[in-house]
Amino acid sequence: MKKLNHLSEVFDAYDTFVIDLWGVIHNGIKLNEKAIEAVDQLKKNSKKIVFLSNAPRPSSKVVDFLLKIKMNEKYLSNVITSGEAAMHAINQNKYGKTFFHLGPPRDASIYEKIKENKTTIDSCDFILCTGLFDEDDDDLNKNQLHENDLDYYKKFLIKHISKTLVCTNPDLTVHRGNKEEYCAGYVAKIFEELGGKVIYYGKPHEEIYKMCFNKMKKF
Repeated sequence: MKKLNHLSEVFDAYDTFVIDLWGVIHNGIKLNEKAIEAVDQLKKNSKKIVFLSNAPRPSSKVVDFLLKIKMNEKYLSNVITSGEAAMHAINQNKYGKTFFHLGPPRDASIYEKIKENKTTIDSCDFILCTGLFDEDDDDLNKNQLHENDLDYYKKFLIKHISKTLVCTNPDLTVHRGNKEEYCAGYVAKIFEELGGKVIYYGKPHEEIYKMCFNKMKKF
């Protein structure tokens, strides 16, 4: 397969472009100006654009973030996130009714409509993983290992591998500026290695692309 060096090499061959956000359009802190220039050229030539992100949050929250880092609103009519795809499924009780949230409190918007179904890991129907715990999260046992020590999650999850874990961000790590951070995908990987079942929402898994195709049909 020939290596693609520049978007201009395939520009004429396609009407629609699915573009990643984190690591392409921005680095978690600021926009990539060269990428914005490329998007602007696509827009000026009437190409259709879908932004696809493995963010474990509803699409509206990602749009809010992009506006905050000064991305022009005219580019943001079609944004799809892994969190949005997972949210639709859990709102329909696809994996059961009650859930335990494994992740930081800032991701709570993904279960806003069913927040009354949140419970403990011992009594839940499934585990909703959006990332790692925050240090100040009440669900983290401060007497255990530090939340960023992956051995902590092995010990935390080993007794619960009979449950399904829904992973809302399959990425293993991400760079926020120059700092590398673990994502939900790393916790999901640990869960699978322990023998548990994981349902993934986001790139490169099928479900998220189905949402993209459905969005494209409405163009």
